[in-house]
Amino acid sequence: MTRKTPAARPLRTALLLCLLTPGVLALGACKVETGPAADAKAATKDGEGADKAAEAVPVEAAKVERRSIAASYGGTAALEARADSQVVAKTSGVALEVLVEEGQRVRAGDVLVRLDSARAELQAAQSEAQMRKLQANYERSLKLAEQKLISANDIDQIKYDLENVRAANRLAKLELSYAAVKAPISGIIASRSIKAGNFVQINTPIFRIVDIDQLEATLNVPERELATLKAGLPVQLQVDALPGKTFKGTVDRVSPVVDAGSGTFRVICAFDSAGQLQPGMFGRLRIDYDRRANALAIPRSALIEDDAKPSVFVVRDGKAQRVSLTLGHIEGAWAEVREGLKEGEQVVVAGKTALRDGTQVQVLAQ
Repeated sequence: MTRKTPAARPLRTALLLCLLTPGVLALGACKVETGPAADAKAATKDGEGADKAAEAVPVEAAKVERRSIAASYGGTAALEARADSQVVAKTSGVALEVLVEEGQRVRAGDVLVRLDSARAELQAAQSEAQMRKLQANYERSLKLAEQKLISANDIDQIKYDLENVRAANRLAKLELSYAAVKAPISGIIASRSIKAGNFVQINTPIFRIVDIDQLEATLNVPERELATLKAGLPVQLQVDALPGKTFKGTVDRVSPVVDAGSGTFRVICAFDSAGQLQPGMFGRLRIDYDRRANALAIPRSALIEDDAKPSVFVVRDGKAQRVSLTLGHIEGAWAEVREGLKEGEQVVVAGKTALRDGTQVQVLAQ
C-alpha cells in the first residue's frame, strides 16, 4: 500500500477545482434573475411591443358593393312658363268693366275687359245699312240687264261698290269685337295694369297671362354631349325655394344646332308644376342618359386625389395596398368600378393621407 505524502495533497486539490469549474460556470449561466432588475427588463420588452402596435395607422373603410348607378349631365337654369302672353288692347276706349284679378285662372277666349263700344256699334250699323242698299241696287240691276236696259259697266260698278261696303261692314264688326278684350291663352293672371274707368290706348299692354301648368328649363350644353342627350330622357329637378324636394320631368326637345360662339346647344326640359313650381324659380337639373342596375361601386371619398390614374387603398392582410382602377359612371357620392376591385373588398375612405403602399393599418369600427 502506497502512502500519500503531504506534498501530493495540494496537487489533488488543484485538479478537483479545475474539473468542477465548468459546472459552476454552467449553473451561473442558468441562474434566473429576480427583483428590480428583472422588472425593468420586462417593462422594456412590453414597451417595444406597444410601439409595434402603435405603428398601425387607424383608418375607416367601406366595402365594394353592387348598386344602381347612372351616367348623367347636370346644370342649372331658371324655370320658365311654356306659354306667356302680354294681353294688349286692339282698340281704344274707356274700360267699362274689368272682370278678372291677379292670380285668377282664365281660359282662352274668356272676356277680361269690356271697353266702351258705342262708336264701333254706330260704324257697324252704318256700314250694314249701306250694304243693304247696294245689295238691293245690285239685284235690280241684274233684272234690268236681262232686258238690256243697263250696261255691263254699270253692273260691274254696282257690284264693286257692294263688295267695298261688305268689307267695311266686316271691319266695323271686327272693331266692335275688340271692345271685349279676351284671353289669348289659358293660364293665371300674373299682372294687371288697368282699372275700371281708365282710358285704354290701342296696343297698350293691360294684362299678363302665364300658363304655369307646364314649365320649362333650358340648358346650354357643351357640344360633346350632343350624341348622348335625346328627347324623352328622364330629368330630375331641385329648386332652392323648396329644399329637400325632387321633381321629375323629361327632355322635351333638343336643338340640333350648335352655337358657333359658345360651342353649346340648347336642351329644353319640361316639368309639370305639381302646384308647387313657379316660373322664375332657380333650379339644378340632372339628366340621366345611361343607367346600370347592378354596377360595382365604391364611395367617391375612397378615390386618391392626385394626377395619377384613379386609384384607392385596399385593406389586404392588415396592410394598405394601392390599386389602380378603371372607372365608369360617377353619380353623386358613388363611382362605378369597371376594373381593379372585387365585390366585398375594403377600400379606405378616411385616413388616406397618412398611408403609403404597404402601411400597416387598423380599420376602425363604423
